[in-house]
Amino acid sequence: MIQYLQRALLVLIILSTGSTVYLYNYSAFHRCAFPLQADTHDPAPFRLLALGDPQLEGDSSLPNPDDALFPSIVNLWQDLAEPASIAQRLQVTQQSLANLLASDLPRILQSYRKRLDLLGNDYYLAHIYRTLHRNLDPTHVTVLGDLLGSQWVSDEEFQSRGWRYWQRAFQDGLRVDDEISGGIQIGNLGQDDTWKSRIINVAGNHDVGYAGDMNKERIQRFEKIFGKTNWETRFRLGRDSETNITADPPELRIVVLNSLNLDTPAVDPDLQRDTYGFINNIIVASRPVEDETTGTILLTHLPLHKVEGICVDRPFFDFYDEDEGSGVKEQNHLSYNAGKGILEGIYGMSGNPQAPHAGLGRNGIILTGHDHEGCDVYHHLPYHPDPDSRAWSAERWATSTSRLDKTIPGIREITVRSMMGEFGGNAGLLSAWFDYHSQRWRFEYSTCSLGVQHVWWAIHVLDLVTIGLASLAALGNFYSAGA
Repeated sequence: MIQYLQRALLVLIILSTGSTVYLYNYSAFHRCAFPLQADTHDPAPFRLLALGDPQLEGDSSLPNPDDALFPSIVNLWQDLAEPASIAQRLQVTQQSLANLLASDLPRILQSYRKRLDLLGNDYYLAHIYRTLHRNLDPTHVTVLGDLLGSQWVSDEEFQSRGWRYWQRAFQDGLRVDDEISGGIQIGNLGQDDTWKSRIINVAGNHDVGYAGDMNKERIQRFEKIFGKTNWETRFRLGRDSETNITADPPELRIVVLNSLNLDTPAVDPDLQRDTYGFINNIIVASRPVEDETTGTILLTHLPLHKVEGICVDRPFFDFYDEDEGSGVKEQNHLSYNAGKGILEGIYGMSGNPQAPHAGLGRNGIILTGHDHEGCDVYHHLPYHPDPDSRAWSAERWATSTSRLDKTIPGIREITVRSMMGEFGGNAGLLSAWFDYHSQRWRFEYSTCSLGVQHVWWAIHVLDLVTIGLASLAALGNFYSAGA
């Protein structure tokens, strides 16, 4: 019998060791890697780890801590204090015990299960971030909105989830300082290693609300804990004396945009004006549109407009009632006009052959969140004999033929699949480098998934069981030897 138990323990140890090695190196087993530079096959100088919609839930679903732990027992003592016969007291006691078994105990067990689930989810998200950060060596990290699970929580609960975000899910990550996000900072790419630890947080609807319920208080509490909602920073490459023939060094722009109040009606017009003012400043501060040495990476939460069938989420808008302000209550995408404003404003893509750079606009890429399933599309402005009839369209990137037509403006938008366990613990890996031959920035993207959260749970439970049985076996051998 002992021999069978020892063999079973040996099997557990082998399974536990193997699965743990896999779990903490899953990126290697899945062959995850940032795309390499196409010409040299060297690592790209800019490697962005993009994570979508972690949505940390909180204690709002747990019992009120001010409530009694066992209400049925409390009620029993109160009922027994009332004058009554022995038969009535027995009946009250039986009813209270029945309530204890049928209501109180299940509620308490559910409460502890929920607490354990929240704790495990925090460390599941942390495992994704830490493993990929350690194994893949990104130069920058972004979380594309919906950091938390609800914009309706109290300030105290918001701070609690913020603490869990920084101390558990993204431990050792750093908030981008206001000194950096407060104005346009220009640095040399790769010079400041602190960017590897900074988390570029994008505001999502579950963080600050949609246009119909976004207010200054929600923006302020988000920015206090996670960083500003609208800002830009730039990175320049050093000159290459042999191949760089440009007057100015190549520049990569990172634009963080709160797109949640671009559409109307907005409950706070001042906040909406701030966002549009930021976009106008982005346009004014840009290099000339014909300067191809600049690449612009836009990080925002809401995906641009697409017709139904391109992505999982279809176009959808819902609005508050008139007595509630009539503002935007929910939306899956930006409206067509809001998305057009980004494409033709920030990226300067007019399609007018008489415009600077023949209306082709600026080079870049757009990363968004919100659609948990993820999507990868190419926005383009097809030719039409009547210029006023030209309209933006989107095709799936993998099957797009329009992206091969260099005579019309277009840009890639990647909606990063959620990192939540339900969606496989996904992460996006974006590489950017400057191609000195074409004098343009190039962008390539890949993904890496851990798998559903049950895998993480199962392996850690297996580890605990193995450690427990191994400890018991060691104790047994120790006492047997002593005897």
